[in-house]
Amino acid sequence: MDDVQTRPLSERERQRLERFKNKRGRKRPSKIPARLARTSAFAPKRARLITDSNFERLYVVPGHSVIKVSGRELGTQHRDAIYALFRLPNKIQRLRPALPGRSGQPIGYVYETHTTWRELLQAMGRTTHTNNVMTLTGVFEDIKKVAFTIFEGNQAQIVDAYRRNDSALLSKATEGGGITSLLDTIEWEGLTLDSRVVITYGDWSAAMISRAKLVSLNADVQFRLNSDYAKTFWPYIDSMNNHYYVDEEILAALSGRELWGEYEDKLTRGQFRRETKKAFEDMIRAGGLKDYRVEETGPGRRKSRRYYYTMATGQLELGL
Repeated sequence: MDDVQTRPLSERERQRLERFKNKRGRKRPSKIPARLARTSAFAPKRARLITDSNFERLYVVPGHSVIKVSGRELGTQHRDAIYALFRLPNKIQRLRPALPGRSGQPIGYVYETHTTWRELLQAMGRTTHTNNVMTLTGVFEDIKKVAFTIFEGNQAQIVDAYRRNDSALLSKATEGGGITSLLDTIEWEGLTLDSRVVITYGDWSAAMISRAKLVSLNADVQFRLNSDYAKTFWPYIDSMNNHYYVDEEILAALSGRELWGEYEDKLTRGQFRRETKKAFEDMIRAGGLKDYRVEETGPGRRKSRRYYYTMATGQLELGL
């Protein structure tokens, strides 16, 4: 063996090795658009969600996503349903035709998932019972009511223009984006556990799939979590390969909060930090993290906190 000589890895071999490293032992990951892993568009709660059809809010995670949600507030149960769906195989069904008056060329692929209610519930780690089927149909109905506006460009300028309600300034700050729903259609043959279900993705979701702008999420951990805040933090933490800490300002943004904003005070910050502590302990219990520690950062009264963590990596499953 001493006579074996090594050679530099080719680019293709290096990329393959990185893919295996980044799997972190996942068996059945949820392959989701990066912005859905790093967004605050899902509130860290299951109850008391705002269901008013006039609901509208801009959700910002600095450096990652600016998304406006219109139609109703979405919560933990909606996030879990979307992540379970992205855990299942999807396929190209057909080319979507261009709209009338356009060039007549196809504008993209239609992606669909063909499944059953039983498979969806199993993907979420939920009990396969008909009562949960009825609950899941309601969750998908909620998701269908929501329009997502994705903004790309200078985040600070976009937020400033939105708050000023200045359409001209918003147009200038925005470099791209669009209005879409995450899901286009949900069709089923029945409401029994083994009834066939066909779910078609919305334009933006389909575009992310076709462009491979996806990240791999350890879904087993996601669905073992009990804390709503843990379910909010885990997708971000698990999608950030080679990171080992996260600042609480980012955790607050993921929760739809501004830690030092006008609606926060000493009591609410204290409550958020208690929820954060429970969330990290829950991520350890669920097998996502091995351990974590907290350090204070910043001067004076505005001391913030930084959460250092160690991922609980598993053995890689190599496709030989």
